[in-house]
Amino acid sequence: MKTGFAKATDGAQIAYQVDGNGPPLLLLSGQANNHHWWDGVRDDFAHVRTTITLDYRGTGDSDKPDAPYSIEIFARDALAVLDELGIESADVYGTSMGGRTAQVVAGRYPNRVRKLILGCTSPGGKHAIERGDAVRRSLAQVDREAARQALAELMYTPAWLADHPGPYQTMGDPDMPDYARRHHLRASGGHDAWDLLPAISSQTLVLHGTDDVFNPAANAPLLAERIPDARLHMIERARHAYFEEFRDVAGPLVLDFLD
Repeated sequence: MKTGFAKATDGAQIAYQVDGNGPPLLLLSGQANNHHWWDGVRDDFAHVRTTITLDYRGTGDSDKPDAPYSIEIFARDALAVLDELGIESADVYGTSMGGRTAQVVAGRYPNRVRKLILGCTSPGGKHAIERGDAVRRSLAQVDREAARQALAELMYTPAWLADHPGPYQTMGDPDMPDYARRHHLRASGGHDAWDLLPAISSQTLVLHGTDDVFNPAANAPLLAERIPDARLHMIERARHAYFEEFRDVAGPLVLDFLD
C-alpha cells in the first residue's frame, strides 16, 4: 500500500493510502473514523480499482488542529488528496459521514466525480430523518462499555456480532483526541445538502440497510428522489455497517454500478 500526505488549503497535512489497480475509486469513511473503516471490504474493490482512502483531519496520521471542522472542509481535504495524486476525476463511494462529504464533493465539484455511491447517509438539515431518542440515550450512557456495545448493535446484527467478536474497525478511531471527536460531531450535525443535491450530475447509487436506525433508513429515498436519476437499493436486514456485514451483497452492487 502506498501512503503519503496531501496539503489541505489551510496547510493541514492529510494522510492518504492507495492500494490496487485500475480506475480510481475514492472511499470516504464514517464520522470519527480513519481509513481502517474500509479494511474489511477494501480488497473487494482493489483487484479492479485503485482504491484511495484518507484519514480525516483529527484522525489517524493526519493533522489534528483544534479548530472547527465542517463537511465542506472534509470535501476540500479529499480533493487535496486527489490533487496530490494527480487524479482529475474519480468514482466516489462515501458511507455515513463519508456520504455527506461525497454529496458536497459531487455537488460543488461535478467535474471531479465520475460515478457516485452514497451509503447509509443523509441529506442533513431540516429535511433529514433524525435518529430516535432511544438511540441517542443508548449512545450517551455513562458506562462507556455499555455505550460501545450499543454502538456495535447499531452497526451490526446480533447474529453477526456473535460470530465476529471483534475488534471492529467501524467503531471510531481509538487514538482520536476528544476535542477532535467533538469537531467531527459538530461537522456532521451541521451538514445540510438539500439545496445542493439537485446539482449532482454524476450517475448516483444510494445504498442503505433496511434495519438501520443509527442513520434512519428513511433518509435513503429522500436522497434518491432529490438527486436526478439516482438509483436506490435497500439491503434487507442490514444495519449501519451494511457494507461489511453484507459485503457479499453490497460489494457486487457497487462494482456492477461502477462498471
